[in-house]
Amino acid sequence: MRIRIGLGVAAVIGSGFVLNGCCDCASAPGAADHDLAATFTVDGTTAEMNGVIDFTTPKVVRRFLTEHPEVTTIVMVDVPGSADDLENIEAARMVRERGLKTVVPSHGVIASGGGDFFLAGTVRVVEPCAKLGVHDWEDEDVHHMTVRGSDMPRDHPMHVQFLDYYRDMGIPEDFYWFTLEIAPPERMHWMSDEEIQLYELATPAGP
Repeated sequence: MRIRIGLGVAAVIGSGFVLNGCCDCASAPGAADHDLAATFTVDGTTAEMNGVIDFTTPKVVRRFLTEHPEVTTIVMVDVPGSADDLENIEAARMVRERGLKTVVPSHGVIASGGGDFFLAGTVRVVEPCAKLGVHDWEDEDVHHMTVRGSDMPRDHPMHVQFLDYYRDMGIPEDFYWFTLEIAPPERMHWMSDEEIQLYELATPAGP
């Protein structure tokens, strides 16, 4: 039996993507923004994830982990990003604490904050033809001025939440700086297999 869990609150992010049929390229064209909050459809030991990570996501994750302790794997089919980085990290840390596996299937596309959530998996699988997009972040500072991560000095406090998270997930710090430099917030860089391997985003395959 499939059970869909979500609060149905809309969220909007600034970058979108399209799932295309290209399996041997590291780029994909942009598409319209997604505005559906993340939901989890539980089927046996698997929870299929779709939608934008927003302020409702920690509550949704906590609910499905409580109600469905049998879940061992989150399959991220269509997760274009996050509307709130703090809520994203909070939800992702729950996934890591539970020791779940995260998978981007061959038809899946994740980007921006969706990629950060993926890193919470103790085992992480990126199947052939899956798309994983990264870019620089954009936010407001304490003076309500729009700033980009790539414009901030590396010792700036705004980097700390991300660096701490990547460290706790066992991801090289270099990956964070790579995401800031490879594409501006309004664009998306689709990672190659070599880049995914270089930054240890997918865990080694078992025997």
